[in-house]
Amino acid sequence: MLKDILAISGRPGLYRLVKYGKNIIIVENITDKKRSTAHSRDKVISLSDISMYTDSDDKPLGEVLEAIKTKYDGKPLNTADYKEPAALQDFFKGVVPNFDVDRVYNTDIKKLINWYNILINSGMTDFLPKEEKEEEKKETEEK
Repeated sequence: MLKDILAISGRPGLYRLVKYGKNIIIVENITDKKRSTAHSRDKVISLSDISMYTDSDDKPLGEVLEAIKTKYDGKPLNTADYKEPAALQDFFKGVVPNFDVDRVYNTDIKKLINWYNILINSGMTDFLPKEEKEEEKKETEEK
């Protein structure tokens, strides 16, 4: 699911990939459904290619979003609660306890919270590919 959701540098919000063209891609804003183009000079990245730094390995963004959804019962987060740096750090420590404090910046955590809210408010709640969800269920059942 996150494979078709894009972040475009310099533009607020998230976008859904609609179609590829020559040197451009057509995208649709997730919140207002307006279509626009992203050119080859724009920095475009799929959410499935993003990961967060931890003390051991990097954690894919889909797993982080799934952990937030599980902890907060799939409800949107109140961004006013996370204005202070200490609140951001505490929030992220509750979701990813072993995150790398030196390489995960507060701005990254704010962006993560905004992206989570955009996705939840748009009705997108499947953050992991289906095969990963099945493996996760098996691991939970074995424990």
